[in-house]
Amino acid sequence: MTQETLADALARADLIHDTPALDAAIARVAAELDAALAGERAVFLTVMHGGMLFAAKLALAMKTDMEFDYVHATRYRGATSGADLHWMRQPAATLAGRTVVLADDILDEGRTLKAIRDFCRDRGARRVIVAVLCEKRHGRCVDGIVADACGVEVPDRYVFGYGMDFHEQGRNLPAIWAI
Repeated sequence: MTQETLADALARADLIHDTPALDAAIARVAAELDAALAGERAVFLTVMHGGMLFAAKLALAMKTDMEFDYVHATRYRGATSGADLHWMRQPAATLAGRTVVLADDILDEGRTLKAIRDFCRDRGARRVIVAVLCEKRHGRCVDGIVADACGVEVPDRYVFGYGMDFHEQGRNLPAIWAI
């Protein structure tokens, strides 16, 4: 079976959020986080690879000084459905006693985000603020995980673009598409 190309996926996909809508949502999330941090110097932890584009724009929109690091944990590994969590990199920054801003692309069922959030808590983080570009509202989230700040909602469909991939393609699309 041949893997579907990005062009094929885009031909049958619907544009859900365009660049101006995402820029406005990120600016709003940045203001919410600045207010929540109230000048506190937090650890800004990007979830790779998907969270990279959102985290970069979010960090640039924020006024609060932060220490930057990243984590790489995945369940997807190029597939369209998740499996067991695989840790590729844990953060090097000291988390004990600090606030962590965890920036990721999407809160879907929340297994990956919950595991990373719990890892930060286990390392002694005083609080973990979960910020996501988008969230699916479908009632299948694992217990105990919520986004503290969310840019946009997306339908309960497969979404890609703006960090999210379609078979490792399309992460750099400047909008969010759904099939």
